[in-house]
Order: sequence, then structure tokens, then C-alpha cells
Amino acid sequence: MKKFLAAGIFGLLALSAAADTFSFKADKMSGSRATGKEVTILVGHAEVRSDKLILRADRIEIQGNNNQFIDCSGKVWGREEEKDIYFETDRLRYDRTLKIARLEGNSTLEDRKNEIVAKGRFIEYDDQAEITVFQISVRLFKDDMVCRSEYAVYRRGEKLLDLSGFPVVYKRDDEFRADRIRVDLDTDDVTMEGSVSGTIQN
Repeated sequence: MKKFLAAGIFGLLALSAAADTFSFKADKMSGSRATGKEVTILVGHAEVRSDKLILRADRIEIQGNNNQFIDCSGKVWGREEEKDIYFETDRLRYDRTLKIARLEGNSTLEDRKNEIVAKGRFIEYDDQAEITVFQISVRLFKDDMVCRSEYAVYRRGEKLLDLSGFPVVYKRDDEFRADRIRVDLDTDDVTMEGSVSGTIQN
């Protein structure tokens, strides 16, 4: 088993991974290049750049052939540069082949292009499909609208938000509740189904 260890801040390293330039840096690095057990562990001011994605964390573990899997923990911060999406979380797991990121713990995703900030305890972001799933204590903020639920699906391309699990939407002084709520984030129109109720201030 071939092992390597590097300590101290070192320059950005570029590796060829598929058609993408993959680079990383950290205070300390250790790992193995043994076939089938490829792993790189970055500790201290760790940073990874892949495609148009930047990830920073206290600790980053990279595994798999062509550095497919990235596991970040401790003050995780990331940015998808092309779509201007930012996120922070306790832990992030990213599959570079499927381009799916899973955020666990206290997590925030900010879509600056569409002026949306969303929070939840679990977030799954599919970059290729542009679909994000939020679970547990979900909150989404846009202008003067606040959406809350236990489960939500955000379709970025269509600018649609589907809420379920005790959903409620607050628009200025108005309040809407139902079993399921859909919000058009382009027009702020609200569509409700099942046990509909609400209050509207004139």
C-alpha cells in the first residue's frame, strides 16, 4: 500500500479527473493510493475545487476512483460558481459523478440569483436536475414571504416550491395553511390543497 503524508500549507495541487481539473489544499494531508482503497484526507483550512464547485471545511475526505466522493465536516462552506448558489452546513457529502450534494445538520442554502434563502436539517441538492429537497424544520425566505414545513422540494428551473408536512406560508400580514402548498417563486402565487385555511389582512 502506497501512503503519503504532507504537513503545512502547500500550494494548490491539480489532478486530472475525467474531463475536469480537480484541485485541493490544506494544512495537513494524508492518505492512500492503493487500488480500490483510494483516499485523501485534508485537515485544517481544507479546500477542494471541482468543476465549478468550491468546498471548504475543517476536514475533507476524498475517496474513490477519480476522486468521486467528497466528505466534508466542520464549518462546511461551499459555492456553485456558475449558478451563484452558496451553502453552509455541519456535514456535506458530494458525489462528483452524479453531481449530488447532501447537507446534514444545521444547513443553509442561498440561491442569490433568485434571491432565495432556505434552511433545514437535511438538504439534498441535485445540480444536474436543479432540484433541491429539504427536510426537517424547513424555512424558506424570499422578499417579504416566509415558508415553513417539514418537507419541501425546490425546482429551480421552474421556480416552484412544493411544501408538505404542516406547511404554512406568510406573505406580509397574510397566512396560508393546508396539507400541501405550492408556491410560484416567480410570481409569489400560492396554490393550496387539503384542509385549506388562512387569514388575509385587508
